[in-house]
Amino acid sequence: MSQVTPIERARAAYGADIPDWVEGLARACAETSQNRVAKRMGVSAAMISNVIAGKYPGDMARVEDLYRGAFEAQTVDCPAMGVMPLDQCRHWRAKSRKLSNANTRNVTMFRACNRCPINKGGSDG
Repeated sequence: MSQVTPIERARAAYGADIPDWVEGLARACAETSQNRVAKRMGVSAAMISNVIAGKYPGDMARVEDLYRGAFEAQTVDCPAMGVMPLDQCRHWRAKSRKLSNANTRNVTMFRACNRCPINKGGSDG
């Protein structure tokens, strides 16, 4: 019995409307492993599996940002830190929901992210 590849699973779940980044995510899993892809994106392997299977109930835009930043090297121009990978931007946006004054970088990013048009619903680059 042959094993179904991640790409085949994604195509079966999404059909002809498969987003390019989901296909890329499945391809990355086929080339390495789901665990390695998840680690690189900073998420769980179960989440990756659910996205590929078309069953992830969470924020798909977040997963897309994490994928594009980690695997496509997409960047944004951060007002505080300059050009940074999209997945790191997403990380700082998530942290900016609550101020953590553990260090000056956290405070700087809290202020910058809360003023940033990307965080206010604007374009991600």
